[in-house]
Amino acid sequence: MTNNEIQRVLDWAVAEAGILGIVAEVQDGDQAWFGAAGVADRATGAPRRPGEYAQVGSGGKAFIAAVLLSLEAEGALNIDDSVDTWLPGVLNVNGYDGDAITIRHLLSNTAGLFATGLAPELARRYATRPAFIEHRFDDYTTEDLFALAVSQPPIAAPGARFLYANGGFYLAEAIVEKVTGNGFSVEVERRVFEPLGLTHTYVRGPKETGFRDPHPRAYSNQFYKDGTDPAAVTGANWASLLEDPGLEPLDVTEFDTSWTPGNIVSTTGDMIRFVGALAHGTLLAPVQHHRMWTTVTTEGANWLPHTRYGLGLFEFDKAATGGRTLRGVGGSYWGTMFFTVSAADTEHTISVHTNTEFKSWEVLSRIYEAGFGVNLG
Repeated sequence: MTNNEIQRVLDWAVAEAGILGIVAEVQDGDQAWFGAAGVADRATGAPRRPGEYAQVGSGGKAFIAAVLLSLEAEGALNIDDSVDTWLPGVLNVNGYDGDAITIRHLLSNTAGLFATGLAPELARRYATRPAFIEHRFDDYTTEDLFALAVSQPPIAAPGARFLYANGGFYLAEAIVEKVTGNGFSVEVERRVFEPLGLTHTYVRGPKETGFRDPHPRAYSNQFYKDGTDPAAVTGANWASLLEDPGLEPLDVTEFDTSWTPGNIVSTTGDMIRFVGALAHGTLLAPVQHHRMWTTVTTEGANWLPHTRYGLGLFEFDKAATGGRTLRGVGGSYWGTMFFTVSAADTEHTISVHTNTEFKSWEVLSRIYEAGFGVNLG
């Protein structure tokens, strides 16, 4: 497979998969490549280009995990400490037990927390266009995020199974601040950004809703029909409640994302450096690297196909990769999708961003097939 094939996939994604603008950056040893298709701005027709800033979404989970494991290597904490050790009483509501849930549970999505993204409060604010427009600049305090994380009862016992939940990372981020006495932005800068030279990665400040330049505009069609009651949406009827796909996408570029774990903005180039370091073991101490990549299955969780989950990152099943170890992070929400995957046995990493939300796993699987020669469809 070649980078020309990746470019063909990017062109296909824009022509047939509903993507407005997409970029892929590849680092393979000392060889680098960048490809793009579609537009960064529908109004001006400006193309996508290298070095654009974008919200990494759930990719922020990996940064939180890396900071906590760095603290563990220094002896400041143990990832098997209970949440109550550092945040006493915060989890002891609505059926949760902060003494039974550990930092490891939070970072591996095995704490039994419900899927925070399905919280009725979030759905009420963002599920329809009118609601999104009204609430797009709502700010969330740490206390708001704690309340959101436990606003629904547990789904499973701690450690029983993988259940993807942003709420666990709200707590994990707060533990960083409790242990160090510093804001998360200070610790991630010192422990991750500076050692890896991530000069184009930053934590958004309070009430910050825009991006540094250059950046693409972000567009979304991820809404239900106006008047839909989010509480009435089920696995059986959700598709029938989606708004008309022919509607013009909504520009969602300016958007308060203080509810996103880490709230981190980066570029494809910096994400290649970051994920590559975690995949290859060049950032964390050996013990903590091993703990990060002690994985659990995601099977049955209605999550990414062919994956296992470590601490803040995923690894593809070797049965699907022909025995290769491919590790990565991904995130998607209104108007953005950011995925970065690295081969642990080589210096080969591919980072992809779209200025629309996740549309189809086929877009990513075709890119990884073209780039890594594996079939993840």
